[in-house]
Order: sequence, then C-alpha cells, then structure tokens
Amino acid sequence: MYNTFFQLSRRPVEISPDPSFFYATPQHQEALAGLYYGIKAEKGFLVLTGEVGTGKTLVVRCLQELLDKNRVAYAYVFNPRLSSQQFLSYVADDLGLSPHPTTKSDLLVGLSRHLLERHRRGAMTLLVVEEAQHLTPVVLEEIRLLTNLETARGKLLQILLVGQPELEIILDAPTLRQLKQRISLWFRLRLLSEQETSDYVQRRLKLAGDKKGQIFIPTALERIYLYSQGTPRLINTLCDNAMMSAFALRKSQVTPELVEEAAADLGMKRASANGHSMASGVRWPVGGEASELEAANFAAVLEVRVRETDGYSELDSSAKEESE
Repeated sequence: MYNTFFQLSRRPVEISPDPSFFYATPQHQEALAGLYYGIKAEKGFLVLTGEVGTGKTLVVRCLQELLDKNRVAYAYVFNPRLSSQQFLSYVADDLGLSPHPTTKSDLLVGLSRHLLERHRRGAMTLLVVEEAQHLTPVVLEEIRLLTNLETARGKLLQILLVGQPELEIILDAPTLRQLKQRISLWFRLRLLSEQETSDYVQRRLKLAGDKKGQIFIPTALERIYLYSQGTPRLINTLCDNAMMSAFALRKSQVTPELVEEAAADLGMKRASANGHSMASGVRWPVGGEASELEAANFAAVLEVRVRETDGYSELDSSAKEESE
C-alpha cells in the first residue's frame, strides 16, 4: 500500500520469514553456518533455541535453501503435537517413503532401509522439527532412538530440533539425559541490541529499494527498539504500522510520535529502565571441547561473503569442501 509513496519495490517488513530479507547478525550467521556445518559433517543431533520472534524459522528457511542447492533431502515437521506413531508416519511420508507401512515396526524398518539406500548413494537426510517445545516425552524418546540409525562412519539421519527456551527446560529432565547427551551442536538466538535493531530496519529498507536511508529518523528507530526490545517480529510489526500511519498522513519520514501511536494501537509497552536481559548464545560444541580440526572446519564455514542480492551469506565452494 505504501510502497509507491516511499519509492520501494516491495514491502520491507513482512511478518512471514523471507530468506531474501535475512539480516546476518553475528549470532544468526553463526547459527546458520554452524547448522550447515553440523549437517554436512554428519554430527547427528542439533538444537536451535530462542525466544518467540527472534528469527529461528528464518534461519531454518535459509538453511533449507543452502541444503536444496546441495541436494540434501529433509522432512519438515511444523506441528509436533503428534503421537509417536503419527510422528513416524509423517516423517516417512515427507521423506518420500511411499507407500509407507502402517505398523510402527514396519515403519522403522522402512525408514532404516530408505536411509541406508540414500546413504549408499552418497545422499544426506535431515529431519527438522519446529516448535519442538511441544514434543511429548514419548516422541522425544522416539527421536532419540532414531539417532541410533547409523553406520560406522556417521549418522544416517541428521536431526534438528527448533524451539523456544522452554525446550531447554524439557531437555534438562533426568528422564531425557540420554537424549541431551547426544546433542553435538546447540545454538541460542538472543534479542537484537539497539544498534542491531537500527541496522536491521535499515537493511530491510535497503533490500526493499530504499536508496536514501531516511525513512525512519534516528529518534524513531530508538523508539522502535524501546517498544520491540529487539525482537525482530515485533520490529517488523511496529515498523509496518508506523509506515502505514506516515503514508496516511502523507509524511515522508516516520517520526517518534508515529511510532508511539503505532505502539499504542498494538498494545505494546516500553522496556523498563533496566532494559531487557539478553542471554548469551551458547557456542558449539555441547559436552566437551571441539578438536582443532573441527574448530578449523567451523571457522572455514563462517568465512563467508554476504550477497547483497539475497541478503544472506552464500557458502563458497572452499567452505563447502572443508565442511564435507
């Protein structure tokens, strides 16, 4: 609606996770490169956690684009509220095991044969589970047992659990200690800092066609941070509403007052005087220090070139070879 008014080629702050708008903060870039490395190195079991709206799904979408280019097949479970039987059936169907068996034992046999066949062809397979904090202990145990599908050289199935911080509490349960011990890489996304929030907004506007970088005045961006507290999803919603108001009033710039009005309409409150706590991201690995070779491989993956066209980093061929 306001694209023409602000001379933009597309909407800069859509709510849906669009890989072309990926803003590569160090923590998001590390998570993306680390997950890619973990999958290509057949680490087996990976975890990505973060508060609501911090960009977990966007990181996964960017990861899927990288994997598509490398012909890695994956099953994507977006609704984990399933029984163990339903979960296995869904995974088998999404991996193309058709017609898949109906009994649990036959499902496991079919999955094992399917993964072995892919492994013989040199193909990799990934299972991604979103909203993993909703998984029941029974299904989590089923996932643990899936990690037993392996050869002498590596895991047949790479597993990535993506969830909110509640997932960490669940995985801390004594009954799931066997599962937690198998986690090889774990990344946590924190909220953006004030400077990252400003850079995030300006980056998205630039990718949408803004050439001057003056749509939001600096004090308006400060208000965006105060109300969003650095949560990307809230930043998008607040910016979108503020830009709508500016368009309605035919104002060429978004002012602090427009941000205040948008925040009031959305029922947002400012951060307290102390601000918000930002948990430090847990770096890889989990359960011990990495070997020097693994550290070198991971560093190679992180040495990437940011592509202006797509907005996220493309792993170059040398990094791919190192990770493999």
